[in-house]
This record gives sequence, C-alpha cells and structure tokens, in this order.
Amino acid sequence: MTTTEQTSTTGAWELPEEFVMLRDTVRRFMEAEVHPLEATLPHDAAGLPREQLVQLQAKARALGLWALQTPEEFGGAGLSVLGQLVVAEEAAKCRMGAFFPALGAFGGNPPNVMFKASEEQFAKFAQPILDGTMTKAYTSISEASGGSDPARAIQLKAVRDGDDYVLDGSKMWTSHGENADWGVVYARTGEGRGGISCFIVEKGVPGLTFHRIGVVASFAPYELHFDNVRIPAANLIGAEGGGFSLASDFLVYGRIMYAAGPIGIAQMALDMAIEWAKERSVFGGTLAEKQGIQWMLVDCEVELRAARMLMYQAAWNADLGKNVRVDASVAKMYGTEAAYKVIDRCIQIHGALGLAQELPLERWFRDLRVKRLGEGATEVQRVVIARDLLS
Repeated sequence: MTTTEQTSTTGAWELPEEFVMLRDTVRRFMEAEVHPLEATLPHDAAGLPREQLVQLQAKARALGLWALQTPEEFGGAGLSVLGQLVVAEEAAKCRMGAFFPALGAFGGNPPNVMFKASEEQFAKFAQPILDGTMTKAYTSISEASGGSDPARAIQLKAVRDGDDYVLDGSKMWTSHGENADWGVVYARTGEGRGGISCFIVEKGVPGLTFHRIGVVASFAPYELHFDNVRIPAANLIGAEGGGFSLASDFLVYGRIMYAAGPIGIAQMALDMAIEWAKERSVFGGTLAEKQGIQWMLVDCEVELRAARMLMYQAAWNADLGKNVRVDASVAKMYGTEAAYKVIDRCIQIHGALGLAQELPLERWFRDLRVKRLGEGATEVQRVVIARDLLS
C-alpha cells in the first residue's frame, strides 16, 4: 500500500497499515528499552553516556529502527516523511523527548546536507554515522546577529587561502556542539544569499572553541568561536556560494519534522492529566467530574488532533512531491504552540505536583518553550504564511 492510499472504511482518515505497525514497534521499544533506562537518570539529564548510547542504538538497529531519514541510495531506510513523523512522535514520548527522542536510539542519520556532498566527503564523515561508529554531528547556521534570518545574519567569514579556507567569527545556538564528532558550518564567502558557503568542520581543529549557553531548557546549546580556523578546501560542500540553496532544500522538511516531537510530548502529558483527573479527589468528587477540568481536557484533545492532522497533511503533500513551504510553516507554528498550551493546562490540572520534578511536566514545559523558537520562531512562520496569503 502506498502512502497516498487511505485505509479507512468509515470515511475517517487513518494511517496506512504499515505505519501503524511501525508505530507499534516504536512504542514497544520505548516501553521495553527507553523508559526503564531513562528512569535511572537524573531529572534534567541531557543524553546518555556514550557507552550506553551505543548499546541502545545496537538494539534499535536490530529492529530496523536505524537511519530512517537517510535515502536508500545512501544506505538508509529511506522512510517517507509521513513515516518519519510517526516515529518522531512516538520517540518523543519520554522525559528527554524534546531534544533526545528515544534517548538517541534511532540514529544513523547524518546532517541532510551531506546527501549533496561528494562521494569522498560522504565516505569520510557521513558513512561512520550510518555505520554507528560515530553518534552525532552538529549543524551550525544561526549567529548572534539574527537567528531567524540566516541569509542576512551570517557574518562568520571564510576566506580562501591556497588549499584552505580560514574561518573567523562565531556561531550561536548550536545543538550538541562540543559533544559531536564533527559539524557542518555555514559561513560567508561573498555578498548576499549567493555569498554563503557550507563547510565540514572536523573535531579538534585548532582555533575552534565551544562555550555552553545556559538556557531555560534542560538541554543547553553552544556558542562556537572561530579564531583563524583553517579548513581544507576539500571540506567545502558543493560550490562556493551555494550554501544557502543547500540549506533551503532541507529547512522546509525540518519544520515539518520539528512539530512531531512537541505533539508526542503533549499527548503523553494529556494522557497523564486524564488519569490524574480520574484519581484525584476534591470537594466531594474527582477532578474528572468538574466541568472546568473536563473542558480543559477537551481543549487539549481538540488542539492535538488539529495539530497532528496539519502535520500529517504537510507530510502527505511532501511525499507527493508538492511544494510544502507553507504547509510546513503551518504545521510547525500550530504544532509547537498547541503543544505548549497543552503542557500548561496539564500542569494546572496536576496542581502543585505538576511543578515538581517528581513528574516530567515541568521539564517538558521548559523544553517546549524553546520549541516555539527553534527552526524559525512562530512569528517567522506567520510571515511565511502571510506572504503566501497576500501574494
């Protein structure tokens, strides 16, 4: 069955059967492997120690839950966008799910721009991630001068010097950073959008330093400082000046995927709130008997259904090869905003307990606040949608 067929016999849209099976496989893996392991870690833990991560990834690979986003021609599973969303939503259903879905078990995916790299670059840098001998790589675009408009904000300079490029400047809000095996960095080699180039930066290169940026979330990004950093010209991905077009090819799909994690987390929070409301006794009855609580739960359910369907629609159209720039912005904007509101309501329903580290709700609240900014803030998505409406 293709992803463009419906399986419903009642008129309601349903996931294709192969994705239902995939979803159930991920759920079982989360229950059997991820949740017990996460329970042994501190409340604000940010990832697994490398040894444990490698062991967990080996179990995921044995189930075929590996390199799901990597095209088949590069040795990956080549899962459709819709299939990737199904996995992403389920993988987020853990305490670390906002930034470490399934604790990083479903690895094997190099940065998407590497699919446009040369054969030599792919073999040296991307293949080890596919093979599992490396665990992660970072992508660094944003800078302090403006993360939401990278085409104009990028000031990190890359100047050709013989067989090298020399990089000077800084980057902000880079996930993983110092803990990654290598990274992809966008720097300015000329003027305007046509003056941005993409480079592979190896770990330990002289002149590159990392500074952890403390933020409201449990997972802290890094600031990268480049002080006369020499990068071999062979590490340039594509043509000089072609970096922005390389990034643009993947930013749209990233926005669709970005919505899945918050929706999965919010769904888990809603499930917790429903159970708590049925158990908690107040004023001669349970919370679940109070209309005010019932309506809060209803609002959560309706918003999550809408968010999920907007996300599915964007993925569906992407798999059909349609232009999904606006669909992706709609899904990202509504999905992250709805998820944040759901978490807020679920904390309110739990009362003071919702703020305690005994439950994951307060961590999710902090983490999902970041998601309203990542991959283009809500206001940026509104601009994209408005331009389309008014064009």
